[in-house]
Amino acid sequence: MFSLLRMWYISPAMSKASVMVLGSGTSHGVPMIGCRCAVCTSEDLRNQRARPCMLLELPEGNVLIDTPPELRLQCIRFGVERVDAVLYTHAHADHLFGLDDIRRFNELQGREMPIYAEREVLQTIRRAFAYAFMPTQAAGGKPQLSLYPLDGQIDLCGARIEPLRVYHGELPILAFRVGGFAYVTDVSAIPPETEERLQGLEWLFLDAVRYEPHPTHYCMEQAMEVVRRLKPRRAAFVHLSHDYDHEATNARLPEGMELAYDGMRVTFSL
Repeated sequence: MFSLLRMWYISPAMSKASVMVLGSGTSHGVPMIGCRCAVCTSEDLRNQRARPCMLLELPEGNVLIDTPPELRLQCIRFGVERVDAVLYTHAHADHLFGLDDIRRFNELQGREMPIYAEREVLQTIRRAFAYAFMPTQAAGGKPQLSLYPLDGQIDLCGARIEPLRVYHGELPILAFRVGGFAYVTDVSAIPPETEERLQGLEWLFLDAVRYEPHPTHYCMEQAMEVVRRLKPRRAAFVHLSHDYDHEATNARLPEGMELAYDGMRVTFSL
């Protein structure tokens, strides 16, 4: 197995990690094309939401969760210069189609990028990015990828990463827990066994796409109810549409709940 997979050990000096939100938006992003609403035209940078992406800053490296279409711009904006591995929640376009930008990290780090996902997602990657897996001329820029099926917990970059089953409508996808942090995006149902694994969190980042009910995502009221059940210390909502003005919405949310925003960084225990 790839060298980033290690025996589980974190020294007391490395008991903390952080996560940065690279993209807090829904599949359209905010601002949306052709929309002149107050949020889409807002000058508040917290209302400018790229497609969904998180960067885990772990003791022995950085792990990206998903590769949205704006990945290059997100990394430039927030100074991301190293990625050691990529995890995928699922293979929808807003979570996958920036994968080609990984080739810049291949150049910077001089090696292939390990990709961890469920087998069906890996199959989609092979189809959608077929050019990356076939011989091409030497000057043909393409990402260099090593694909690994994600069947259970892995020890990666000095932390234990636990994939958890959730549902995006009828589609089974993955959430992730790392120590006191969990990321649950694109979700409309959480099975009881996963809710058990989401107890005792310091930070829960949870899908809350809009105010009105949605067939494949939690709306705000549903997301708040999940937070009330799981009782994390703090919860931040992600996959946000232009329904939400950042400042006005946060002023109305209950204590311990807030909207995530691009560039938000929090720390948590491993």
